[in-house]
Amino acid sequence: MSSNASPSRPSGAGALGCGCVALVALLGVVVLLFVGLAWGSAGSTDYPRVAPEEMADRAFERSQEAYDVLGFTRTVRPGVEKVGVSTENTFDSGFCYDGGLLGMDDRTVDGAYTMSHAWALDHVPASQAVPGLRRLHERLRDEGWEVTSYREGTNGQDWSLFVQRDGGDERMSFTWFPDRGYFMGGASVPCAYDPAWEEGDVGPAGEYLRPPVFGPA
Repeated sequence: MSSNASPSRPSGAGALGCGCVALVALLGVVVLLFVGLAWGSAGSTDYPRVAPEEMADRAFERSQEAYDVLGFTRTVRPGVEKVGVSTENTFDSGFCYDGGLLGMDDRTVDGAYTMSHAWALDHVPASQAVPGLRRLHERLRDEGWEVTSYREGTNGQDWSLFVQRDGGDERMSFTWFPDRGYFMGGASVPCAYDPAWEEGDVGPAGEYLRPPVFGPA
């Protein structure tokens, strides 16, 4: 006598087991993402302890090296009379920021600062600016800098070169304005902790610094 066997169905325990596996896998992914974010942000404020004077000198040297490659020979006294018009040779300091555990915060890091150097020349003709920028573009690229933007202006447009390295911690920028013969350059260096910083200090370290006379090395 034959009997018809009913088709087998997954038991409740089996379905629950599959659900648990999926949940565990999902939680594993979440944990990995959380740990990855925490690890990435943990090193974001791992700055060296360096005096502002030393970091300012480093930014100044970067500018001077580029200045030599550009082929300029003029010297520029410290300071600036009119930004964007007169010659310039200045230091600037700024705060460093911590993105927090998830990289979504925007908090200043106590005792940390970043230094930059800015310089500018007036009355720069195309015969100096054009070959100089092309030469500097090739040199920096060959030395391992990442060229984030390079534009050769046409029909009177501006020429510009922007580079970075070490993940963007160190940057340089150069712009020449043909219509007024004005050339601007600058270099910024990575963040560092000021060894002399004390609780209650306000303003970024190094804001009082003035560069020496700027020119060819």
